[in-house]
Amino acid sequence: MRIKIGPYKNWFGPYQLAETLCFWAKEEKDEYGMKSKPDWVHNFGEWLAHGSVEPEAQVGEVRSWDREHHNTLLYKFLLWVESKRKRKIQVHIDRWDTWSMDHTLAHIILPMLKQLKATKHGAPQVDLADVPKHLQPTKKALKAYEKDGTTDEQFFDRWDWVLDEMIFAFETKVGDGRWEEQFESGTSDIQWKTLEGGMSEMVRGPNDTKEYDWEGRKKYQERISNGFRLFGKYYENLWD
Repeated sequence: MRIKIGPYKNWFGPYQLAETLCFWAKEEKDEYGMKSKPDWVHNFGEWLAHGSVEPEAQVGEVRSWDREHHNTLLYKFLLWVESKRKRKIQVHIDRWDTWSMDHTLAHIILPMLKQLKATKHGAPQVDLADVPKHLQPTKKALKAYEKDGTTDEQFFDRWDWVLDEMIFAFETKVGDGRWEEQFESGTSDIQWKTLEGGMSEMVRGPNDTKEYDWEGRKKYQERISNGFRLFGKYYENLWD
């Protein structure tokens, strides 16, 4: 397998062109502390895009400025250039990559999940049935969210928990495959007992103390399966 995926292409339009041409213009902070070029640079971008600057509405006045009908040839040219710029994606699959496809993909998915958790800037709405009770919001918090979208203190913790369960499942998948051994204890003493007719029967010897925690193994496997279930359910929410 050989995979090479380049970065997303950044949109370069009239406003970006204006900032490039006016490289000497120093950035200024607005009331929220965000840096941006002076207004006259933005107005220059407006002119490059539409041939004029969008008029400011007066108090009590509503303006309808149909910008789509005033796009300049430069703007249309930049749109055409953008349509030709594609993200570089090269994927080559060898025949052995699908022998244990679940294991192969896990080696790719696991580090991506870890990076996503470390760099994410938001969180999706997580179904309450997918998280333990201590992460579920109160009735008051639910009403506030339904009313105006106010999130509770554990809104982002729920998504972290879901990501952790996905990571747990894939970590187990890429492991050495011996996770079941933690539920074994004792030593094995298996002997063969000769039966009539020349047949043999496998029996436990006097020194056999082997025991299995079948309930613990079942819960562990259920957690693994649930992690993969969550990965499928929230696949379209895996964004940064």
